[in-house]
Amino acid sequence: MAADSGNKPSANGGKAPAPNSGSVAKRLPRIALVFLVALVYRQLQAPPPKIPGTPGGPPITSPRIKLQDGRHLAYYESGVPRDQAKYKVIFMHGFDSCRYDVIRVSPELAQELGIYVLSFDRPGYGESDPHPGRTTKSLALDIEQLADAMELGPKFYLTGFSMGGNVMWSCLKYIPHRLAGVAILGPVANYWWSGYPANVSREAWNVQVAQDKWAVGVAHHAPWLTYWWNTQKFFPGSSVISFNPAIMSREDMALIQAKFGYRTYAHQVRQQGEYESLHRDMVVGFGKWSWSPLELEDPFPNGEGKVHLWHGAEDLIVPVGLSRYISQRLPWVRYHELPTAGHLFPIADGMPDVILKSLLLGDDE
Repeated sequence: MAADSGNKPSANGGKAPAPNSGSVAKRLPRIALVFLVALVYRQLQAPPPKIPGTPGGPPITSPRIKLQDGRHLAYYESGVPRDQAKYKVIFMHGFDSCRYDVIRVSPELAQELGIYVLSFDRPGYGESDPHPGRTTKSLALDIEQLADAMELGPKFYLTGFSMGGNVMWSCLKYIPHRLAGVAILGPVANYWWSGYPANVSREAWNVQVAQDKWAVGVAHHAPWLTYWWNTQKFFPGSSVISFNPAIMSREDMALIQAKFGYRTYAHQVRQQGEYESLHRDMVVGFGKWSWSPLELEDPFPNGEGKVHLWHGAEDLIVPVGLSRYISQRLPWVRYHELPTAGHLFPIADGMPDVILKSLLLGDDE
């Protein structure tokens, strides 16, 4: 009869051999490092945007135009009908805003002068498709295509507020031949633009609260870290994103309490996600520019149009010192400083009419 191998004693006295775990132990640190890198990488990557009109994305509720690259821009019209307008103005909204945050000219002035205002969602905001390849030049070209699609004619007026004001400099550089006049309102400035004396940029830099120095510095020096920096919970990100009252002037706080109740559409602003709207704004606006607005030449050398720059002296969000210096450096810019105003002066009672009359008729009207 054959022997039962299951009962055969082992050579070491019946004990099973110990597993050779040395190679596993040596690999554990490498495995842990790979896991840690993967975890960090995942934390740094923003989730994909929720593109309007696609599965899982927000619905499309506004008219849109299609750009040459296939993207769409959602727009909003106000003032008199386009075909009856004498003055056609494109308005560029600011940071954390959308097409409905338009300069609100009074019906009386719109009718008197024949003013038509076209505002649109900048890429990644509201119902406009995101543009991961956005640059300082691309949005100026988007505006030109928008004007052509809406048949605004060979020339039109531009007005931009805050981060939208920042884009006005790009329009002056890349599409000056299409502009009849420009009003730049409380524009975000890039502290690293060439041409600023060190003391001017340093003084403006120090107006910011500490958390904004970090958030802006990250957007400039480490743009790949911007999403993580402004979404992690270890320390505060941008105070503008978090609505920190410390950056609001007295007039700004009063305007928020009086005016922001009408923003029933506020949920639309970030509905595609914060990265392709807020964070992309920061990366482009505070990034490394290949040119500087301080180097621009007069876009209207024959006086056929004007560039107006407005800023509140009490602005705690965008330091006024940088706009002051630009106006001194560029003599063709007409500078308007409001001594008691903060950042939100364009929504103060009567200010839209003052700004547009100055742009369209001149400062003497």
